[in-house]
Amino acid sequence: MTKSIVRVSVSEAARLFGVSEKTIRKAITAQKVTYIVVRGRYKINFESLVKWSQKSTRRKNQLANNGIGQYVTNWKISNKKFSPSSDHLAKK
Repeated sequence: MTKSIVRVSVSEAARLFGVSEKTIRKAITAQKVTYIVVRGRYKINFESLVKWSQKSTRRKNQLANNGIGQYVTNWKISNKKFSPSSDHLAKK
């Protein structure tokens, strides 16, 4: 079974992670994320973006406050296997 790779554009990455497009482009230039070029546009490997975002406290906070993380508390996940532990949430 092959692993499916999710790729996003620079603008999608910026919105998802709560940072500017300039920040994403700097990560590309510094080779901090993996990408391919499709029709002259960067397509960034989502998994590499997640790893990159977790290496910096500032980026973690931007993800949590400005990116997709700000919506996590509104998600209604009924399957406990995929839902955050209520004990974990209570600690925060």
